Amino acid sequence: MRTPIAPGRGTLPDHPPSPSPGHVPAVGSAVSAADVGEGAGEGGERGATSRDRGAVMVEFAGLFPLVLLMIAVIWQAVLIGHAFSLAGNAADEGARAGAAARSGAETACNEAARANLPGSWQATISCPSSGLVRTAEVRLRVPMMFPGAINLPIEVTGRAGAAEEG
Repeated sequence: MRTPIAPGRGTLPDHPPSPSPGHVPAVGSAVSAADVGEGAGEGGERGATSRDRGAVMVEFAGLFPLVLLMIAVIWQAVLIGHAFSLAGNAADEGARAGAAARSGAETACNEAARANLPGSWQATISCPSSGLVRTAEVRLRVPMMFPGAINLPIEVTGRAGAAEEG
């Protein structure tokens, strides 16, 4: 039996035609056993065969080292950025302490800069005076992965200056 669409426009069948090979059901439509086709595995898995089992585990095992490598590279970039922050802050604190010291300005500068660095970071600190400005330069070695372990051949420099007081 056919249902009329509109006067003079034809009719529609009561049941949709069976899907042709390669048919993809529309989004939101019900999927029947005919839509799944051959190759349905045991246990009601649609479209999976017994040889597909474990494929996700193999893909995960292949991609996991790449994910770890990406995490390590991102972590190393964070450490380099943190080294810039530490060097700049230590130089700033050292320059201020050296400028405010009445005597032993270079020692005060070195001690203040060292106090603002974590103990596991290797640093070279210099605090020369340039006229009426006390400058501080802090050079930090960037660690590989974790501070206190092996250092990269990268050195980060922080410089600061403060006007001598008194």
